[in-house]
Amino acid sequence: MPSLRLAFLGTPDFALPTLNALAAAGHEIAAVYCQPPRPAGRGHKTRPSPVQQLAESRGWLVRTPKSLRDKAEQAAFADLGLDGAVVAAYGLLLPKAVLDAPRLGCFNVHASLLPRWRGAAPIQRAILAGDDETGVSIMKMDEGLDTGPVYLSEAVPIKAQMTGADLHDSLAALGARLMVEVLERLASDPSFAPVPQPEAGITYAAKLEKGEGRLDWRESAAVLERKVRALTPWPGAWFETAGERIKVLRTTAVEGAGVPGTLLQDPLTVACGEGALKLLEVQRGGRRAMDASDFRRGFALRIGETLSCRATS
Repeated sequence: MPSLRLAFLGTPDFALPTLNALAAAGHEIAAVYCQPPRPAGRGHKTRPSPVQQLAESRGWLVRTPKSLRDKAEQAAFADLGLDGAVVAAYGLLLPKAVLDAPRLGCFNVHASLLPRWRGAAPIQRAILAGDDETGVSIMKMDEGLDTGPVYLSEAVPIKAQMTGADLHDSLAALGARLMVEVLERLASDPSFAPVPQPEAGITYAAKLEKGEGRLDWRESAAVLERKVRALTPWPGAWFETAGERIKVLRTTAVEGAGVPGTLLQDPLTVACGEGALKLLEVQRGGRRAMDASDFRRGFALRIGETLSCRATS
């Protein structure tokens, strides 16, 4: 396989398998771009991103500009003399000058079957919507939001009980494999071309917000069960009782009826707008995760008690 001179642009864990796969395939990593280090953890200490940590451990050139719209940054990118640039969850927009700099263009690992779920949170939105499958698309980037033509895509079923974390890991590994395949074909076959996305079926995956994790018992049990899975590990699903926020880690939708939010039976089965949600694993603030039976023994919740629903805006 011919070696290509590449820049890699990525920031979180999702990007790591692709970066590792490119290096393992023999491509030259000319530079790695990440978002700038940010405060994290309880001490709010500034930490480099997972991609920056990997790149520095491998001795690759690392750049962390706040934006790529600066002319000097664009010139520095062009001076790398790239065959291509690979993008995986970078988090910053690429202006036209950057998109046009590499000889072959810029290629994105996107965690959905485009044009469904363009945007920031395709993994979680697919689970939230109850999709039967999602996948990865390898796209040649243009100036739009995930609008470029697609070289390869592959579907992955969304199995029962699959969480956002599970799907994240599966799609990250698949994206790495597909990106290496696309670059191999591009290097050996000049006629290999991407296919424009269809106009039908476009949906947008809005960025996740912390407040989305609150469980509104007026929704159906099926919707809430998907929410718990989709928002694991971040931002997490939760409810409040006795002034305390309780994180919900695992649930299952069951039969049941009552005023939404009513605790119907042990260990923790809560009436919803339709059906009921059986809470299997929960976590109090600052404590370990525990099953519902252990939680009930240490927390005063009574059968027939009604948990609050989100206030209507």
